[in-house]
Amino acid sequence: MSDFIAILFSNTMPFIRYAFLAGLLASAAFGIVGSLVVVKRISYIAGAISHAALGGIGGALYLQYHFGWAWVTPIGGAIVSALLAGGIISFVNLRFKQREDTIIGIIWAVGMATGLLFLAKTPGYVDPMSYLFGNILIIGKADLVLIVLLDLVVLVVTVLFYNHFVAVSFDEPFAKVRGLKTGFYQGLLIILTAVTVVLMTTLVGIVMVIALLTIPAAVAGLMTRQLKFMMPVAALTCMVFTSGGLALSYAWDVPSGAVIILLASASYLSLLAGKQVIGRLRQGRRT
Repeated sequence: MSDFIAILFSNTMPFIRYAFLAGLLASAAFGIVGSLVVVKRISYIAGAISHAALGGIGGALYLQYHFGWAWVTPIGGAIVSALLAGGIISFVNLRFKQREDTIIGIIWAVGMATGLLFLAKTPGYVDPMSYLFGNILIIGKADLVLIVLLDLVVLVVTVLFYNHFVAVSFDEPFAKVRGLKTGFYQGLLIILTAVTVVLMTTLVGIVMVIALLTIPAAVAGLMTRQLKFMMPVAALTCMVFTSGGLALSYAWDVPSGAVIILLASASYLSLLAGKQVIGRLRQGRRT
């Protein structure tokens, strides 16, 4: 652990420091939006958006290689494709009343297929597995700036529409009866989810980003039932998972994304089991 801390403050491996900072910064959005996703039970939508982001990543790398567009970054391409996927899900579901699971399945498959085709035609870049399962080497200063900006967007939108998100998440039929534009706020929540998914794609990968969106929020849900407390607790929990996972992956020389997710999962299961044991002990004392 001491070696990892020393590396963070040295210039020998700056990519580790960038990954560490990215994890801390993105945890704010993950805690806020992840709590809404868990409460609203739309983690399947987040999964489709995360896989659709691969299309944008592949497209960005393709443009860099074949057209020399260095300003088109992978995370920027992921944002565009994720927002497009979220917008399509919201629009088709509200306007055409199609089955949501069908739309999600199509976007999931098309995004993955498009991304893999672009990556296959872009030799010399990071292996597709790095984007699927995470690679700290692709975090840069530009990505950190973009994560900060996206964090601000998530925070501002959540603060402005917090009460509306609560109404849509906990009792959508009642909110609709009260005249709230539930379709609009449902779509806005999906767009926020799309933005947040992109924040951690390059750190833990597309396949596992859904776990980091939901597990910290699930852990926070075991500690508190109030959404306003659940959000900051989830953010702090996510920070612990990302920083701890990076430290362990550095010490063990293993992929960071896998370690982060395993650490988060083990923590959730341990807390859940501990809560069950405490509950049974209390029940036994009462009887």
